[in-house]
Amino acid sequence: MASVAPPGGSKGVFERMFARKSIAQVQRETQTSELKRTLGKWNLLLLGVGCIIGAGIFVRTGSAAALYAGPAVLLSFVVAGIVCAFAGLCYAELSSTLPVSGSAYTYGYATLGEFVAWIMGALLLLEYGLAASVVAVGWAGYVVSLLADFGLQIPPQLTGPAGYTLMRDGAPVLVDGQTVTTLFNLPAFLICLALAALLVVGVSESAKVNNMIVAIKVSVLVAFIVVGGLIVLANFGDLSTRNWTPFIPPSEGEGKFGVDGIMRAASIVFFAYIGFEAVSTAGQEAKDPKRDMPFGIIGSLVVCTVIYMLVAAIMTLLVPYNQLNVPDPVAVVVDNFGPTWGWLAKIIKVGAIIGLTSVVLVLMYAQTRIFYTMARDGLLPKVFARVHPTLKTPYVNTILVGLITAVAAGFFDINVLGDMTSLGTLAAFAIVCLSVIYLRRSAPELPRGFKVPFYPVLPVLGILSCLYLITTMPGDVLQFFLWYMLASMVIYFIYGMRNSNLQHGEMQDDQPDLPAYPEDAATVGGEPVIKP
Repeated sequence: MASVAPPGGSKGVFERMFARKSIAQVQRETQTSELKRTLGKWNLLLLGVGCIIGAGIFVRTGSAAALYAGPAVLLSFVVAGIVCAFAGLCYAELSSTLPVSGSAYTYGYATLGEFVAWIMGALLLLEYGLAASVVAVGWAGYVVSLLADFGLQIPPQLTGPAGYTLMRDGAPVLVDGQTVTTLFNLPAFLICLALAALLVVGVSESAKVNNMIVAIKVSVLVAFIVVGGLIVLANFGDLSTRNWTPFIPPSEGEGKFGVDGIMRAASIVFFAYIGFEAVSTAGQEAKDPKRDMPFGIIGSLVVCTVIYMLVAAIMTLLVPYNQLNVPDPVAVVVDNFGPTWGWLAKIIKVGAIIGLTSVVLVLMYAQTRIFYTMARDGLLPKVFARVHPTLKTPYVNTILVGLITAVAAGFFDINVLGDMTSLGTLAAFAIVCLSVIYLRRSAPELPRGFKVPFYPVLPVLGILSCLYLITTMPGDVLQFFLWYMLASMVIYFIYGMRNSNLQHGEMQDDQPDLPAYPEDAATVGGEPVIKP
């Protein structure tokens, strides 16, 4: 363990906060990697599509439409897609310039300094850790719906967050004539613990398995779009009059409906795009990162935006938008296809469950690797980098991540969790855009396989658009976020700054006692993984 730097050492606090890994050091860590470069541009695009689809469209679209935008949630997807495009272009430049694992955390360390890297690590806990909880809640909703199709009922009190009235189709669920107050989301809690146990044991998947899982998820949505689209086309006049009039519901104030509601919903459906930047975590496994990384990132964004808008249109045409505030909106819609399509509804729900399982798995995996990387850098206690001697997995921090995600999924409302995830991700994206600007100024001679067009306009627009969507968040979520960030800063000054390897002149790859991960562990559950 690194020795503790004495308070008031030779370096000033400000200088120590913004100490940076040199570009040469980052590239050296990349060159010493033992990972195989096996992923081509189409693998990377499928990795991005695989992580994006399932992390949001199956879960949060319904609440965005029901609570804030109505049918105009389609426009919210456009807004969120544009914001993601700004950030995606910046990710593409950084990933083609610094093709390293660790994603935004490493980018921050190499450009804006250690303190910003620490902040990014705290934001990534929201982006990956809480996102896993959100998707687990959605997974639970689809499981409950599928079991009900076979006449199996989980006690309703055990299917939602603590202290909430259970709702279905826009109305309270009644049992024996009484409304149901939920105590705990048991299925969501259990899936988090089960996947954490799986990660402790160790799991690695190939790109071929990823392609299969992506195919299942995309096929589910294609089936939904084709069958739902045929039903819509056959009844468009009646459906559009009934469910799309007005297309933009009149404003009710406080970000509900109207133009403000579209923007508020954009910050919600933004969650559905989380995942495209995960392509950048596979930088050390791309065959030609300078060419292939931008293709994978931007291509996955374009494909998913088109799919999302089609799905949202069908959802809001077939079911009144105020009935979609549920964790499983696609299940609610397919149940409205009619008895003729009952068999398809079951298949779509199974496909959604498979897809959501893989996303929960990879988000939890990614979070454990973020903690592992930070522990190797000395910013977190070394116990987070402790690897099981037999299983060769970071079992301590995997157990912790499993408990955090399970408790959050079991006790907290999906909308609160989703807002926190979107907020943390928006802040992280803004820092990434800022990193591009800094790196262009501090290292203009650095070879770049891809450059953000219309620089510096697009990075600046990326920063401003992320900050704007943050301002649309509820006050209580912003307040929690503020206290969370303050607490993380306190931990940095108490522990991180004093134990940082960089402050002691040590490097990550100077730690031979930490075993390398298997060379074939390019993806997990169909998604790219973060390896230190």
